[in-house]
Amino acid sequence: MKYNDLTLTPTGLWFQGRKYPCTIGRGGLTSDKREGDMATPRGTHSIVGMLYRPDRIAKPNAWVEPIGLGDLWSDDPDAPDYNHFVKAPYKYSHEPLRRSAPVYDLILLTDWNWPNAQPGKGSAIFIHQWRRPVFPTAGCVALKRADLYDISSRISPGTRLIVR
Repeated sequence: MKYNDLTLTPTGLWFQGRKYPCTIGRGGLTSDKREGDMATPRGTHSIVGMLYRPDRIAKPNAWVEPIGLGDLWSDDPDAPDYNHFVKAPYKYSHEPLRRSAPVYDLILLTDWNWPNAQPGKGSAIFIHQWRRPVFPTAGCVALKRADLYDISSRISPGTRLIVR
């Protein structure tokens, strides 16, 4: 582990010597990730992108990209763009990235099953804002808004999320 790694432990997410409370997938941790299992995959995952809602928050970092109208993430294992960023209209199953709820106002994208996605191995693992403390995700890691913003302002592409 390195000082700039995001390290998930049973007590929280550690980053640069500080522990942040977080939530994980409803299915707990897994070493055998599958689409729809609601679990957070163990392993070392690189942060490969950052997205934000410029109409809701200030740009946290120079390399962040805005979330626009019609921005989606494909979560359909039968789609040619499975586990990739796509645009509406999109005929396959997907997640809208621009939502009325604030959970995706700021998203850190990991390289879980990306860029060469294997169908059924699970779509995107994001680090995003939690709905509320201890409320589980569908497999992502979630933090309170202020903590997510703080971390996002200090990371760089390639920062690692370590899930043991």
